Amino acid sequence: MHLPSALRAGLAKVFVYALLALFLIPALTYGFTVYAQRDQDANFVAGISQRIDAEKGMPPAEKQARKDYYRSNPPSTICSSTDPDAQDYREALCERYSDVWQFHMARAVSFWTLVASGVLLVAVLGLGALAFADRTLQYTSFVAGWRLTTWGSAAALVVQGAMAVWLSFWVTAFFFHKYSPKLIIVVGLAVAVGVFVAVAGIFKRVQSDNHAVGELVSEDDAPLLWKRIRHMAQRLKTEPPQNIVAGIDANFFVTEAPLTVGNHTLTGRTLFVSLPLLRILDQAEADAVFGHELAHLRGGDTQSSARLGPKLVQFDHYRHAIRSGGLSAVVSPVLDLYRTIFEIALARDSREREFKADRIAAKLISPAAIAQSLVKIAAYAQYRFKIEDELFGRNERHDTTTLGIARFVAQGLAPYAASSDFVDAMKTANVPHPFDSHPAMPERLRNVGMALKEQDYGAIAVRAPAATWVQEILTADAIEQRLWSDYEQQFAQDHERSLAYRYEPATDEERALVLRYFPPVVFALKGENTVEVSIDGIRTSADETTVFWDAIKALEFKESSFGNALVVTHPEKNALGLGAKTSKIKLSGLTKEKDQFNAVVGAYWQRHQIMRAQQQQPQEG
Repeated sequence: MHLPSALRAGLAKVFVYALLALFLIPALTYGFTVYAQRDQDANFVAGISQRIDAEKGMPPAEKQARKDYYRSNPPSTICSSTDPDAQDYREALCERYSDVWQFHMARAVSFWTLVASGVLLVAVLGLGALAFADRTLQYTSFVAGWRLTTWGSAAALVVQGAMAVWLSFWVTAFFFHKYSPKLIIVVGLAVAVGVFVAVAGIFKRVQSDNHAVGELVSEDDAPLLWKRIRHMAQRLKTEPPQNIVAGIDANFFVTEAPLTVGNHTLTGRTLFVSLPLLRILDQAEADAVFGHELAHLRGGDTQSSARLGPKLVQFDHYRHAIRSGGLSAVVSPVLDLYRTIFEIALARDSREREFKADRIAAKLISPAAIAQSLVKIAAYAQYRFKIEDELFGRNERHDTTTLGIARFVAQGLAPYAASSDFVDAMKTANVPHPFDSHPAMPERLRNVGMALKEQDYGAIAVRAPAATWVQEILTADAIEQRLWSDYEQQFAQDHERSLAYRYEPATDEERALVLRYFPPVVFALKGENTVEVSIDGIRTSADETTVFWDAIKALEFKESSFGNALVVTHPEKNALGLGAKTSKIKLSGLTKEKDQFNAVVGAYWQRHQIMRAQQQQPQEG
């Protein structure tokens, strides 16, 4: 499989980070112990040699023999020695928790940790390779890799955390002859939190919930459609879907995973059909799409996805917990490496499944039908995305009663298909799907032996169907009306909220909209003083001054026994011109609400930054 250069670079970056996560701390520990033991050995041998030389009455030959013995058996080797003659020597130096014992144990643990890390890396790469080599073993490979990497990373965190705590004492003690209790405590607490996050994440169970926006289509509502689906399933020698869901998303899909639709959770095989797409596909073209989806059922693709999907969700949640768990983030590259390798394997497999399903659909119906359906679906999806992106980018509020996204798409698709932009967009277009990554449309056309000319795309995209399956769904119009109404209402609401981030505001109407989402928030301070956070800035009643957002470059909340404060870094230089100007907003008495205060300040500061960035975009363009 050919990997794009960006993906190769990303994989190489993750691999390097994984190497650092597995080997850096053990290698540093091993290197430090080797260096320190050499120094300890030299000091010990020099000291013992002086004492031996000071012994009166001892023959020179015996003195030399003793010095040679200690040079051959320095403290760094004696703890692992099994020589019975060295028992007294060993007991004197290798008492548990003594300096010599600690360095001996640190060296041994770091060495075997490096070995174990190497084994873990080889196992991760091997399991990743297995996912490429045999599709039937992907589930087994991922579960094994999931368990191995989660427990391996947790164990690495425990062992490497212990090394980090040990180093936090001995590095300063060895080189500077002093140590910092504060440093040891900070490192120890960070390790404890990280270990807790890693271990707790292993046992946490995450619910995998697949949603689809649509409504069930019963057999009474579409008897001919159900009959057609069952007939095609019979020809493909596979069980037909138990459920058909109609929606307005620009895709078709099948799944065997539990699917939540409204207040119902569907089990078994479910086919999702797009009503807007069924309106532009003739029955043969739609049959080709149905054949493609049924081919996924026959090939076990949906069954495999249903088994693997929840495991992937669980693993990804664990990765997120590790990344956000403080020191636990140092082992996340190991998890990322395996997930990246496995994702590449899944993408390759998905690509092959799509090509195979297309060929089955072409054989079942016709190559022309599947090719034309791909062009129509890609054209509709591209143009609908373009329209929605344009509508969302407008700086005026939308009226849900007149929004009419479906109408915009229907009216504008033909002019768009005749434009020069259309052909360029279709060269890289793919057919959207919620569960799999699909190859680009031109590749899929070549796969079924249809070498359509680029100039023919537009005519195919706007070709009106003689008969559609929508006409055979009695509830289609009502379902579409309800779904579009809900969709446009949510679209308008999301757009309005985005305007609250975009507006400065410049008018009373804009200000009213922004204040709907970002009203002034007042927090009580010591005495009767207050601090108010608003879209204008941060105002304190004590001095009746406002620090405007434009006068802020950075913010830092400082806690103190003398009273909390918000340190403001301003854009301009200080009076000496040697650094940024800073000031303090005193927050004495703000204790219980400090987290809420910081959250509000962060949200309003983020709004202001987004607004200013939005204003600069036209100038940059």
